Amino acid sequence: MSGSQIDRPMFITTLMVIIGITFPIVVFNESSGSFITSLYDSITSHFGWIYQWYALLALVFLLWLAFSKYGSVKLAYRQDETPEYSTLAWITMIFCAGVGAGLLYWAVIEWSYYLKTPPLGIAQGSNAAKEWATTYPLFHWGISAWAIYCLPAVAIAYPFYVRKIPFLRLSTGCGHFYSSAEANNAGGRKGRIVDFLYMLSLIGGAGTSLGLSTPMIAASIAEILGVSHDLVLEIAVVLFCIVIFGSSAFLGLDKGFKRLSELNLIATFSLLLFVLVAGPSLYILKSGTNSIGLIIQHFFEMSLWTDPVSNSGFVESWTVFYWAWWVAYGPFVGLFVTRISKGRTIKQLILGMLCFGSLGAWLFFIVFGNYAIDLQLSNTLNINALIATSGEATAISKIILALPLGQFALLLFAIVSVVFLVTTYDSASYTLASVTTAKLKEGQNPNRWNRLFWACALGIVPVALMYIDGGLKVILSTTIVVSLPLLVVSAFLAYSLVKMLQADHLSSEELYK
Repeated sequence: MSGSQIDRPMFITTLMVIIGITFPIVVFNESSGSFITSLYDSITSHFGWIYQWYALLALVFLLWLAFSKYGSVKLAYRQDETPEYSTLAWITMIFCAGVGAGLLYWAVIEWSYYLKTPPLGIAQGSNAAKEWATTYPLFHWGISAWAIYCLPAVAIAYPFYVRKIPFLRLSTGCGHFYSSAEANNAGGRKGRIVDFLYMLSLIGGAGTSLGLSTPMIAASIAEILGVSHDLVLEIAVVLFCIVIFGSSAFLGLDKGFKRLSELNLIATFSLLLFVLVAGPSLYILKSGTNSIGLIIQHFFEMSLWTDPVSNSGFVESWTVFYWAWWVAYGPFVGLFVTRISKGRTIKQLILGMLCFGSLGAWLFFIVFGNYAIDLQLSNTLNINALIATSGEATAISKIILALPLGQFALLLFAIVSVVFLVTTYDSASYTLASVTTAKLKEGQNPNRWNRLFWACALGIVPVALMYIDGGLKVILSTTIVVSLPLLVVSAFLAYSLVKMLQADHLSSEELYK
């Protein structure tokens, strides 16, 4: 069932935002890169500590919410409603929407940066540096990251399902601050400001994801086909992905996204199992266990370490960047998770995202990361030198090629990367179509042409970012810049959610009488 009426002001505003961002990037590419990176440096140095506190407080808030009397509240129109999707399908769809192909990119090589510039004042080249190099990725992609994703999901899902607000937008989660008239008009002017900030964050976050993933996929294809890796090939990869996720968006959640997610689950676990068995299995398992132990022991230290004395830049370049990336992506993940979570309780939603999301990401980093670092430490492949001379994308393809049946492994890796990228953009186009639909009740989906339009439009900004002088840092800097206003919005979401729960009598039994 599809929502038919388009919210013309939101549709036009969203389109103008995309054009307004890409035009100066393409026309003034050199100055645009310098401007974006200078903003990045300023924001991380002055506001980085706020991101760190936000991640920790979001986690504490969600755990309190899950185990309070609010946790039993069912996200549904009626108390007797059952979940729309099976638990396995639900978890798979959440994971595919939340991580994207960026997970594969960083899972293979993130350790190399920490090995060269260790955190926490650890000496470079020491055994401790080698252990922490495979530990910090688990921290950055673990429970704090999924808490940042989960907060908007719960805040939006409660008013959408329980209060029956017929708008699937970020502004839906701020219902406590609206008058009755504003609530019936998507929050009025206040709501449009919130949704505008969401559009900025999604466009910037989408640019980061595709900007990282496209060179990696292109490098894999170049190795497989024996062709040169250049900008033309990268643009061809973008267009190919747009065709796939455009087709998926047109087919809808059940025939498109759900089937892609199920396909990706099979392909992903096949690849992970192959790397675990063909690679240094014992080292992977021991090092992974050791890393989990280090996180448990040092979680609060890692969460609040600001490096105020030496100012090495590690926190700003990595922890703050990641928290900002999750903040930028959080609203769109929250909107998509809301759509597929009907019939779940608040506790199920929170624990499902925190636990299964973290464990899924950890599996990638434990298997791929420890396989790759073993190549470096055993002098089988000098990955650090490869990154310095040929770039990250080429290094990743060489790491996968070092496996037995390397060509087959690289082909499977490229397929999984494409599907991860497609599912992320599919869910992003769905949420943009939701925001530009006038009313969207439970069980309804945005129009197919609307979803297809945004699936194509989302490819514009990443291509423009790839054209900028400055490379990876410009792409990463964009995420920080667009995420800062959402920290304020997230605080409003948490406060609004608690106030709505309190006003609705605090317990599921009372809510559904």
